[in-house]
Amino acid sequence: MELPGIYVTGTDTGAGKTVASAALLHALRARGRRAVGMKPVASGCVATADGWRNDDALALQAASDPVPAYGDLNPYALPLPVAPEIAARKMGVEIELAVIQAAHARLAMHADTVVVEGVGGWAAPLSAQLDQAGLVRALRLPVLLVVGLRLGCINHARLSARAIVADGHELVGWIANEVDPAMDRIDENVEILSARLEEVPCWGRLPHSPRAGAGELARHLRW
Repeated sequence: MELPGIYVTGTDTGAGKTVASAALLHALRARGRRAVGMKPVASGCVATADGWRNDDALALQAASDPVPAYGDLNPYALPLPVAPEIAARKMGVEIELAVIQAAHARLAMHADTVVVEGVGGWAAPLSAQLDQAGLVRALRLPVLLVVGLRLGCINHARLSARAIVADGHELVGWIANEVDPAMDRIDENVEILSARLEEVPCWGRLPHSPRAGAGELARHLRW
């Protein structure tokens, strides 16, 4: 993949965007590319000696090479573990597109590919003025959809794919992520997803393996 960047969204909160994004970063690095992650807006941060930090953003930082400055990777780190729009409002923070664009530009200066992870599902807003579709348009990125394999995933995946395309964006692929190891008929669900998303290539299927590192999961990706 020679794309200079990609935006990773999910079928819902908990679909596994961070797991997929970190694995993708390792897969890109294995192909000799300088790959850096970005989490523009993250809620649910904890106070550290270095400032507010988010576990998902830290996972992307750890999977990146070169390792980016945290402030560029995650320009908006919000403490409350709620929807970003609410978390920002409670902090009195205004999420500004220009700030995210500037941070993304700094990351892109030192990387061949910047993997940008969104929030929640595709329609989850970043702020009262900014939807993810608007951010993707401003950054000029194609979209990768992470499908959390659990009951209801077929509906969520089809609706998400339609919404991404309807918003005028290019959906370049999808990743199946086994978030529910107890899901019944998981293989058949993947077959149906492949048939219904036939015009969008599947970039791989990540097994449910909580102890596996991002580097190990990267071998399950292909494009």
